[in-house]
Amino acid sequence: MESRVLTGAATVRGLALPQKPAARLAAICSFPALRLTGKLNDGGNLICGRQLRPSILLEASPAIQISPVNKRGNLPPCPAASSSPAESSDSAGGAKVGFLEKYPFLVTGFFFFLWYFLNVIFNILNKKIYNYFPYPYFVSAVHLLVGVVYCSFSWGVGLPKRAPIDSNLLKVLIPVAACHALGHITSNVSFAAVAVSFTHTIKALEPFFNAAASQFILGQQIPITLWLSLAPVVIGVSMASLTELSFNWVGFVSAMISNISFTYRSIYSKKAMTDMDSTNLYAYISIIALIICIPPALIIEGPQLIKYGFNDAIAKVGLTKFISDLFWVGMFYHLYNQLATNTLERVAPLTHAVGNVLKRVFVIGFSILVFGNKISLQTGIGTSIAIAGVAMYSLIKAKLEEEKRQGKAA
Repeated sequence: MESRVLTGAATVRGLALPQKPAARLAAICSFPALRLTGKLNDGGNLICGRQLRPSILLEASPAIQISPVNKRGNLPPCPAASSSPAESSDSAGGAKVGFLEKYPFLVTGFFFFLWYFLNVIFNILNKKIYNYFPYPYFVSAVHLLVGVVYCSFSWGVGLPKRAPIDSNLLKVLIPVAACHALGHITSNVSFAAVAVSFTHTIKALEPFFNAAASQFILGQQIPITLWLSLAPVVIGVSMASLTELSFNWVGFVSAMISNISFTYRSIYSKKAMTDMDSTNLYAYISIIALIICIPPALIIEGPQLIKYGFNDAIAKVGLTKFISDLFWVGMFYHLYNQLATNTLERVAPLTHAVGNVLKRVFVIGFSILVFGNKISLQTGIGTSIAIAGVAMYSLIKAKLEEEKRQGKAA
């Protein structure tokens, strides 16, 4: 193809085209809608040597017309030229940034509030169920069952979209789910046997088991400052246990087994690193854990449930309340665990560590107020020392991890 530029107008094989200055200006300025008048031959026009498709030219709007005899002075000003680049960028940026994006701390604060609220409600409702239905193996399975039903419904409506899973990922998730199931069952056995506040005081020892496993199983060197920060935790739990009015060995040992189980869950989770999002990952872990929890519930508590367990619970609170309590405690359990994971994704490890310690304080405090548990002075002091030790450990660990990440980035 060839084009010749004349002083008045350009012609291509006899076809009249707009003047070159107008064409150049049209190329620079961005018009909302253009309609070129003239005859189309061979499927397109040539403007300054470039061919335009008819489909573009025919998407017309009568807003602006450019004819071959238009002159530069007759063209309307370019919209982009009418305002400064700073003004246009500010208006564009202001249109894109919403209220929640402008104030992200409000969203994060809402996540923390829901996390605390659901955790406290779960612990209170869970203990109330055990007061009239003391079957922790069955209740543990119900917790997971409600969560699995919730995840299945969420997948069904596409919120979120279900991530595919293969045999390799399944193999690495089974140990994680097994530890999750064992830790969940033993936690509930402890909740049913002793006061909620005492169980959470014992579970404050979980960082000690994590540090020990990292040092002696994974071979990671734990700084002496972390070990020293764990001393108040051990001392505080020991003080609280010696004078706890609701103490019994079933509750104590079960809570300790729960600590060990969740420690191994953390170890296997590090080995099962995957690109799958946390919501789908927790859903698959819940499904596998449910399959693991059902057999012991049927074997250990099944005969008692059939004989008098269900009948006694229905006689005390009624069928409707019994079923609704089991449903809601399962929902609160699943949602608070999911929110804990989502909150961790939104904040730095240091912030999450502080939030986790405060969550335990909230649970212990509210459980004492709701159930009116009487605690001795030594138990109160020991619990406070243990919580302070956990806070110190969490802060030091989060700071060390942040320094390690900054060192790798540098």
